[in-house]
Amino acid sequence: MTDLRLGGLARLSTCDWPGELVATLFCQGCPWRCPYCHNTHLLCATAPAALTWDEAAAFLDTRRGLLDGVVFSGGEPTLQPALPEAIAAVRELGFKIGLHTAGPFPDRLERVLPLVDWVGFDVKAPFADYDRLTGMTGSGEKAKDSLIRLLAAGTPRDIRITVDPAWADDGALMRLGADLAALGAEPPRIQPYRPGR
Repeated sequence: MTDLRLGGLARLSTCDWPGELVATLFCQGCPWRCPYCHNTHLLCATAPAALTWDEAAAFLDTRRGLLDGVVFSGGEPTLQPALPEAIAAVRELGFKIGLHTAGPFPDRLERVLPLVDWVGFDVKAPFADYDRLTGMTGSGEKAKDSLIRLLAAGTPRDIRITVDPAWADDGALMRLGADLAALGAEPPRIQPYRPGR
């Protein structure tokens, strides 16, 4: 039994893990306050849950053999202490495991990396610009530390950035590319910003 707090469930997604048919579990809570966030309803870690873990697990049980995997998204899933237990429970159902993270908790991310098959890593900006974007001091260093650990683990990954023109102009993208290259990472995949979401 797990007490993972869920803010939503996408029963079928073809975009949350490129190339895979998945269900996506949206975990409640995020420590950062990026101005272009499209999941603002998930920011508060103590907001009422949209569904219980038992309801989510019961649904996933009916999708065995139909879906390739399950993605834990958010919010920020590594915020929740129950994440490793939830991942283990979903793997027992026979699913591959994907994780979306922005890397605010490097130690927690490192603990779950051996449990996942793929990571969608959201970079936000050049690391020096993170504090202004997220509203949290030291957030750029945490994201950088998390990315270093992800690269060291060798876990298959998709490093991506949502390009809100107000925050990621051509100069910022060039500086971010340099930051990533210095770590030995590939350039980020560009995700279009969708205003009004």
